[in-house]
Amino acid sequence: MKKALSVVAVVLLLVSLTVGCASSADDGKVRIEFFQNKPEAKTTFEQLAKKFEKENPGIDVVVTTPPDAETVLKTRVAKNDVPDVIGIGLNATFVDLAQNGIFADFLNDPQLKNIQPAYVDMVRKLTGLKEVSGIPYTANANGVLYNKALFRQLGLTVPKTWDEFIATAEKIKAAGKIPFYHTYKDSWTTLIPFNALASNLPGDTFFQDLKKGKTTFQQAFKEVAQKQLKLLEYGHRDNFGKGYNDGNAAFAKGESVMYLQGTWAIPEIKKANPNIEIDSFPLPVSNDVSKNRLVSGVDTLLTMSANTPHPEEAKKWIAFLLKPENAKFYIDQQKQFSCIKGVVQNDPSVAGLKESFRKGAVVDFADHYIPPAMQVDKIIQDFLLHKNISAYLKTLDTEWEKAQARQ
Repeated sequence: MKKALSVVAVVLLLVSLTVGCASSADDGKVRIEFFQNKPEAKTTFEQLAKKFEKENPGIDVVVTTPPDAETVLKTRVAKNDVPDVIGIGLNATFVDLAQNGIFADFLNDPQLKNIQPAYVDMVRKLTGLKEVSGIPYTANANGVLYNKALFRQLGLTVPKTWDEFIATAEKIKAAGKIPFYHTYKDSWTTLIPFNALASNLPGDTFFQDLKKGKTTFQQAFKEVAQKQLKLLEYGHRDNFGKGYNDGNAAFAKGESVMYLQGTWAIPEIKKANPNIEIDSFPLPVSNDVSKNRLVSGVDTLLTMSANTPHPEEAKKWIAFLLKPENAKFYIDQQKQFSCIKGVVQNDPSVAGLKESFRKGAVVDFADHYIPPAMQVDKIIQDFLLHKNISAYLKTLDTEWEKAQARQ
């Protein structure tokens, strides 16, 4: 017997899918909206839009970057107001919208042949569709940023195993410095160590087995939970009173030696301190080095409304962003990795991640497989506050079952 459709799915199926903000301006130009979800990338995209408009004087690109962009996007879809072109991460929100036919199909788009196949496969795997509902543009990495000058000062080397990692944190603590600057006032930042642990330790088939009822969080996530709590021991005095912006500023000033964050934070850190020496390494979650893969996923996909009034102009903007010189400009500013063949990231602040990419020792974000309705970041935040492993894992199982029942 088929499960009842969720209210969101019903709304999505009923809308005709697109009006968007595209329009013809009074000066005769076509105006298209580029809606994207990364506040730190707004200026970069605006610079690219200006370059595009010079090359295409008949088209204006309006870059829209609202707070809580994914919620805004879902609300706009429900109101039949889909933006023309969209930049969004490969996550559950994208998957939900793609499965409901919101986006165009790029399966036969010639641009796709220039994209690294591994990232296209991630799109297909997560959506479960034959269609390719977006073109992977950039990949990010979720690991450990470290202050190279402080590492040299303390005589530290990059750890390769979990025991080495904890020993490094102990040495930093013994020297009177803060190992990690946790920013758990913003619940989403709890996902950084969670994803490193949960993407590697329970096994690659965990979420498939979970859906089939073959396993539970209580059975498979005890080690994940224990290590989440262990990392908490090496924070500062106000782990739950400081947020993401606080952490970027504090790390920039040398207030911690390491910082559990993604590569997306590097531009913000360098704005605060252009002279800081940063490098990165994958969080070594295990003493089995084969399990210490770098968490990396598609940070931005480029897609478009399935029914935009201006498909040719929208495609032209996407093609422009995918040109190697423009893609290189973007990753140089944002410290990301390109999904486009031949476009290479050479910034020294991410040099320590190159080997993982070279070897293919990468794994997708665990939370990409978790329904947004679970609000797993809030569950983790509560767990870290109260430190009750049994209650935490039971809550994960309960909320997972509720989310599956709603589908």
